[in-house]
Amino acid sequence: MQNTVYIMGIFSRSALNKKPNDSTRLIITTFLGIVFGFLIGVSFPSLSVSKLNFASGLLPTIDLSYMGENKLGISTHSVSNSSSNSTTSSSAKLNDTSKIWIPSNPRGAERLPPGIIVAESDFNLRRLWGKPSEDLTNIPKYLVTFTVGYNQRHNIDACVKKFSANFTILLFHYDGRVSEWDQFEWSRQAIHVSARKQTKWWYAKRFLHPDIVASYDYIFIWDEDLGVEHFNAEEYIKLVKKHGLELSQPGLEPNKGLTWQMTKRRGDQEVHNFVEIMAPVFSRDAWRCVWYMIQNDLVHGWGLDFAMRKCIEPAHEKIGVVDSQWIVHQRVPSLGNQVEQEHHFYYFISVSERCRKEWTMFQNRVASAENEYFKKLGTMRSNSTAH
Repeated sequence: MQNTVYIMGIFSRSALNKKPNDSTRLIITTFLGIVFGFLIGVSFPSLSVSKLNFASGLLPTIDLSYMGENKLGISTHSVSNSSSNSTTSSSAKLNDTSKIWIPSNPRGAERLPPGIIVAESDFNLRRLWGKPSEDLTNIPKYLVTFTVGYNQRHNIDACVKKFSANFTILLFHYDGRVSEWDQFEWSRQAIHVSARKQTKWWYAKRFLHPDIVASYDYIFIWDEDLGVEHFNAEEYIKLVKKHGLELSQPGLEPNKGLTWQMTKRRGDQEVHNFVEIMAPVFSRDAWRCVWYMIQNDLVHGWGLDFAMRKCIEPAHEKIGVVDSQWIVHQRVPSLGNQVEQEHHFYYFISVSERCRKEWTMFQNRVASAENEYFKKLGTMRSNSTAH
């Protein structure tokens, strides 16, 4: 019993004697740790995540400057003023070069590098397999469009056969019947656009943007009721190039149908001046201007042929009718047949009325726009320059 008490007494006394020394050591160790940590903190350079060399495969699209400052909470400011200014300057420089903004790019594409921009297109059909560079065995140079209804399929078949493989064929279907055209072998390689009861200028404004047809040297925008027995497309192109015509059309058979006197074929020459919009052929540059002239809401195009000369200089030399390649206007009221029989007469009258109104509206818009332009220049346009 005494031994036990003695031992416990010694243990208790020993523990009491060591307690002050341990507390002192703990205080001293803590103080030294704080001092050491402070010295490390002020002497270690600030960490910028934007300078870390992450593997591109791990962080492919992360904006490191944004992540470093806003997501990870890592300070990019140094304690000293000089370091702070240097860091701010570097961040600003990084922001300037890490984002793309090129005002000279097409509108809406300012954020893209110029090397990736494809501003133009075409109607060339592409495969779903193989190499893109091997898709096209033949690249057409010209585009021919017809606004068609299925009832005129045989006439269109005859027309299309007048155009070689150098032409892309584009059909605008106003009656909604498209699949039936597959009976013609060429139709399976043609481009088909269907919208019910619309005119060719409605289609042209919406589907023939200059950047879409930029790869074609010439664009034919034709009606469906044209006889082409005396027409050869390749020969026609040769004459257009020979005479430098930017806007042209084949001559019209003088004894067939009602046509402008100035567009009738003249048998004693290759070409004479003027063009009607029944079967116009535009050069790439001429079409780029004319497309912008076409009004979105005026669908019949009345008066457009008289204003097209504004897009071509000099008009009297570069607008013409190719007499030696001529066509016949068959005057088939095809689009009008889309109306119910009991409404045919009313339809004819109301459509004719709208055509005349559109002509007046177009003329007024052109005159108003030109007057406004010259007014801003501070000059008055003389009547002698009006068309």
